[in-house]
Formats: sequence, structure tokens, C-alpha cells
Amino acid sequence: MSSITVTCVETRHQKKQFLSLPWQLHREDPNWIPPLRMNQKEMVGYKHHPFYDDAEIQTFLTMRDGGVCGRIGAIVNHAHNRRYKDETGFFGFFESVDDQEVADSLFDAAGQWLKDRGMTTIRGPMNPSFNYEIGLLIEGFDSPPTFMMTYNPPFYEKLIDNYGFEKEQDLFAFWGHIDMLETQDTKLQFIVDEATRRFNFDLRRMNISKLDEEVRTFLRIYNDANGNHWGFVPLSESEIKHMSKSMRFLMAPEMTALAEVDGRVVGVAFGMLDFNPRIKQIDGRLFPFGFLKLMMNRKAIKRVRLIATHVVPEYQRWGLGLVLLSRLVPDVKAWGIEEGEFSWVAESNHLSRASLERGGAKRDKTYRIYDYKIK
Repeated sequence: MSSITVTCVETRHQKKQFLSLPWQLHREDPNWIPPLRMNQKEMVGYKHHPFYDDAEIQTFLTMRDGGVCGRIGAIVNHAHNRRYKDETGFFGFFESVDDQEVADSLFDAAGQWLKDRGMTTIRGPMNPSFNYEIGLLIEGFDSPPTFMMTYNPPFYEKLIDNYGFEKEQDLFAFWGHIDMLETQDTKLQFIVDEATRRFNFDLRRMNISKLDEEVRTFLRIYNDANGNHWGFVPLSESEIKHMSKSMRFLMAPEMTALAEVDGRVVGVAFGMLDFNPRIKQIDGRLFPFGFLKLMMNRKAIKRVRLIATHVVPEYQRWGLGLVLLSRLVPDVKAWGIEEGEFSWVAESNHLSRASLERGGAKRDKTYRIYDYKIK
């Protein structure tokens, strides 16, 4: 039997091997969407990203017979451990052939690196943290993922389970068709009407002439609103700045809604057009012409991913999330959007899950976060 070796990624050639492995493994899978190549370099720490101002990563490759057959990133997120007062390390960017020995070698290497840095638990997949792409797809393999959602072959679940990882949390993606709006639950409409009457919200789109400022406002509301959610770690100011620069080119103001009270933004809803079919067409390459192909004729995109509906704590549980969604409806219809995905929703977020289910949305995909006690 040929031997397996695990290598710390250090050289330029090894970094190229790490980044190219998904193409090697998944190119023939019709549901796989390649990552944006430039973004992936930042996410794994090969180019500067502000997440790593307060975090560390070491990437590994598994080799057999001179060829790459697996990869993983081991991550220490210092902000997480300060916030939760624990010693949790993370794994991400996991890829492997269907071979338990290969997967085990990767988890062993990541676990030892994390143990050497005082970590007692491995959690993941996190690519690289709660605020980016997370979770292992375990249900919903019959269709491609939407923008910024993960995808993997079904056998990854077996590789992770067999190593000894245990479920920590499931995350859901809900699917809805525009026609469902015509049969909206009357109780939900009552909540919208009552909340609007009680608080006299001013509702609007993001202002395109102040888009940088508006995106930063959205990200700060995101931080405020998620404070009590499972696993959440606020974006740093440098992450907010970095993310706002990248998001402004992809955002459509028609897919946004803001609620103000006395001039203060207290809630935001934010949808992103599903660029994934176009990312597949350009094979993840933005340059020299990929960015133009990505952005041209955006009106032709008829699917949206509703990424977030966030409300500051003092206005939560008053129905403002539904008010924001109702504000989106006319613009979504005018655009010609036909279907949408609401993702992701943690299984522990009972209020959001119940609202979506009552509104007719169907649970379409399930993603899992795992924990493993380092031995």
C-alpha cells in the first residue's frame, strides 16, 4: 500500500497545490461552484485579510504517490476564545478523496497543531469563521449552492463522522418562490401592520450615492443584532472596512431594506443576487474579463439569496424583521426575481425558523457544524 504524508504548506508551489485541489476533485460535479480565486487566497491567509490580524492559520496537504489527495486549514480565532473563554480551535477548507486514511491524517495534523497552541476542541468546518462560509452540506445535494454557501460531496459526512466528530449545530437553508407571497399568512401580515403602526418606522432602500457608508451601517447592525446568537464573534473594524469594499460592487440596492426611527437605523434586510451560475462560467477568475461577465446585465439574474434580516436588540421580537421583508417585496417583484433562498438559519434560532415555515418557505438544505475533543 502506498504511503501517505502530511505536509505543512509553506512554499509558493504548495500554496498553489492547496488552492487548486478543489478543481482536481470536483470539476466534473455539475453542482460544484468554484470559489473566486482571489478571494480564496485571502480566506486561507495567503494574501492579507484582516481576519488574520487576530487569528492564526496553518494549512496542510496530504500527499500520496507524489500527488495531492487532501487539504485542511487549522485556525486559532483569538477573538472567539476571548469572547467565550474557551480553548476552541477550528478547521476549514477541508477537501479529500474518498479515503478515511487520508481524512484521518488531515484531522490528526490539524488537531496536533491546535493542541500545541493550547486548544482542547476542534470545531468546523469554518472557512475561516462564523462570518464567512461555514458548515458541511449533509442534505440537499440535488442542486447547486447559492452565493457564498458551501458545497461538498456527500461522502465528506462519513469521513468526518468516522473520525469521531459530533454534531454541534445544524444550519438550514429555506427555499421560496415568489408566488408564495400571494398566500402569505394573515397572522404575519397583522404583525407587519401592527409593528408599523406602533413604531412608525421609516423604510427605505440603501442609498447608492452613500453606498460605502450604508454598507458599513449594515455591518454594524449585523454586529449589534447577532450578539446573543450561537457562536457569533463580531466583525472587527478592519473586517468591516474590508468587507464593505468588496460588497459594494455586488450589491443591488433593490435587494435591501433599512428601517429608521428618528433618523437612526435600527434594522436592515439584505439580499444578494445569486452570482454562482456566472462564477461557474468564469471558473472563479475575475480577471481579465471575468468581473465584467459577472456584473453585466444583472437584471437577468432571477434568484436571490436573502443573507440577513437583522434588528438591534431593543426592537427585536416586535416584528420588525417581517416589516423589512415586506418592504423588499415590491422591488423584488419589479426586478423579476422568481425564487429566493433564506440562508443560513441556525436550528437554535426558533423564531426565524417558525416565521419562515409559517410563510410557506421549504427547508431545502442542511449544513452541519461539528466538534471534536482533542486527545
